[in-house]
Amino acid sequence: MSLDANASVLTSHTFRAMGTLNVVAVDDLDALAPATAAAREVIHAVDKACSRFRADSEISMLNRSAGCGPVPVSELLDDVISDALSAAAATDGLVDPTVGALMERIGYTVTFVDLPVDGPSIDLQIRSAPGWTSIEHDRVKRTVTLPEGASIDLGAVGKAWAADRAALAAARRAGTGVLVSCGGDVAVSGPGPKDGWCVRVAEAIDSADWQDIHVFDGGVATSGTGSRTWRRGGEVLHHILDPATGLPSDSPWVMASVAAASCAQANAAATASIVLGEGAPSWLDSLGVPARLVRRDGSIVTVGQWPV
Repeated sequence: MSLDANASVLTSHTFRAMGTLNVVAVDDLDALAPATAAAREVIHAVDKACSRFRADSEISMLNRSAGCGPVPVSELLDDVISDALSAAAATDGLVDPTVGALMERIGYTVTFVDLPVDGPSIDLQIRSAPGWTSIEHDRVKRTVTLPEGASIDLGAVGKAWAADRAALAAARRAGTGVLVSCGGDVAVSGPGPKDGWCVRVAEAIDSADWQDIHVFDGGVATSGTGSRTWRRGGEVLHHILDPATGLPSDSPWVMASVAAASCAQANAAATASIVLGEGAPSWLDSLGVPARLVRRDGSIVTVGQWPV
C-alpha cells in the first residue's frame, strides 16, 4: 500500500530502513522534521533489535542461543515478541514466529531487495514449525527460552509493530497527526486530516488493481503472495509460509488487506487470511474487522464495513 499524497494537503518524507521504504506523512509542514526524526529513531531501533538479516541484531543472537536456556532480552524485543505470541494465539497458530529456520530453508536469508530472483532448485519437504507454544517467554524476568532448533522470524508483525510505535512517537513529538508506513504497513496516530488519510491499497505501486480508502485511526496492512516472489529451480516461491507444512502457502488469495485497531493486528489478520485460504472471509467477519481479499482471477471479496 502506498500513501496517495496530495502535496497541497499534506507533506511526507520517504527513507529506506528495515530493507524497505518507509513514509512519514503529516498535514502540517512544520511538523514534518520532528515527526520524521522520531519515527526514524523507532524504526532504526526496531531494525537493530528484530532484523533476522542482521548478524548483530538482538533477535539473531537470541536465535543462536536456542537450546541454551533463558536469554535476557531488551524491553523493545520483549514487547515485540509478546505481540508476536499474541498474534499467534489470536490466529490459532496460522501466524507463527517460529518459522525462522523454514524461511532460511526456502532461501529468504537476506532482505528482499538483496535476494537473488533466481537460483538452483531446493529440496523442499513438509516440515512443520516448532510451534509458538514452544517459546517460553517470561515477561517478569524479561527472558525468552527457545527450544533447540527453533528460530524466531518477526516478519509477520515486525514492520507493522514498528509502524504503530513510530506513528505514536512521531505524533507525540510533533504534536500533530502522523501517518507512518513501513513497507506498506500503515499506522496513524493523533488528529489527522478532516477527511482522513488517503491510502491506496494495491499489490504493487504500479498495479492496475487498486483502491483508495480513508484511514482515521488504527492501522491497515496488506499481505500477499504476488509481489515478493523468487524462483529456485524454476519453482516460484514466496514469503508467506504455512507453519503446518513449512512450505509457501498455496492460497486462493493473491492479497488480503485488513483494517484494525493497530497495524500489528491488521497485519496478523491479513497474513493469517492468506494461510487460511477459503475460510478467510468468514473468519475475518467473526473478528469484526473490515477486509478486502483478491483472488488469483482478480475477483474481489470484501468483509464487514470495507468500502465496496
